Amino acid sequence: MNKLVIGLLAGAMALAAPQAYAADAVKLQLKWVTQAQFAGYYVAKDKGFYEEEHLDVTILPGGPDIAPTQVIAGGGADVVIDWMPSALAAREKGVPLVNIAQPFKSSGLMLTCAKESGITSPEDFKGKTLGVWFFGNEYPFLSWMGTLGLSTDGGPDGVSVVKQGFNVDPLLQKQADCISTMTYNEYWQVIDAGISPDDLVTFKYEDQSVATLEDGLYVLEDNLKDPAFADKIVRFVRASMKGWKWAEENPDEAAMIVLENDETGAQTETHQKRMMGEIAKLTAGSDGTLDEADYQRTVNTLLSGGSDPVITKQPEGAFTHEITDKALGG
Repeated sequence: MNKLVIGLLAGAMALAAPQAYAADAVKLQLKWVTQAQFAGYYVAKDKGFYEEEHLDVTILPGGPDIAPTQVIAGGGADVVIDWMPSALAAREKGVPLVNIAQPFKSSGLMLTCAKESGITSPEDFKGKTLGVWFFGNEYPFLSWMGTLGLSTDGGPDGVSVVKQGFNVDPLLQKQADCISTMTYNEYWQVIDAGISPDDLVTFKYEDQSVATLEDGLYVLEDNLKDPAFADKIVRFVRASMKGWKWAEENPDEAAMIVLENDETGAQTETHQKRMMGEIAKLTAGSDGTLDEADYQRTVNTLLSGGSDPVITKQPEGAFTHEITDKALGG
């Protein structure tokens, strides 16, 4: 074989190699900005877990103007992170989202109230003003008020709703008696603002029998019919859960990885380490497989929201175990 032929063959092999081994691209849309709430995914990327699964994962931060369901419906992501109430409501309205994995086992949502409001139990909400997030985050609250028989239109026999921004200002400025907070984020913003825990009363949804599932992984139903897509999603889930377990076992290091990926520079080491410690409590007990009892509890809560429930019928095809069965089975 002459040198010219050898050179051509070598060149052809060099060109073919990257194509033959090109990693499969996956776009993940976060529910919110870069923070420890999503540490497992950043860890999986940083530690090479995605690379080991032959994946090129792009993590897209969220924000106040980004709705994951709209992003995936428009083709801007392969996988999105969303709360199940939002996903099920979207599915009933025509966006065929399917839960493929559930890294978060427990809910971190709660109402945080000023003790001076006189609220000591949910029965005291009547006649009070409550801060609520919208853009799909209001569904757990609306279901809870429905189970309590409280109108959200105000008046002495209902509650008045303040459309809460993604901050704690309504409580600090005394515009609301209670506000929506997460155990890992806004509650600590209230504390950092100088309010003592002794001056607060908190009501965790998890403790009120109205907890709904948060931060699950969702894809579009039709995409799962493509074997190539399903295969890469299996690998994505396997690597992501490896990232989550690493983050649980190494919370401080995981928080630092998150900080390294925060292009805004808005996060602090203290806040992210504290957040990661709280997040680890919510992912504990989950290997990524959706617990059907947790799913049904969420559905029942959403169906029982009084005269205007979040969803009006039992969903069909809203989740699958096929992805986690393959991912966790090797």
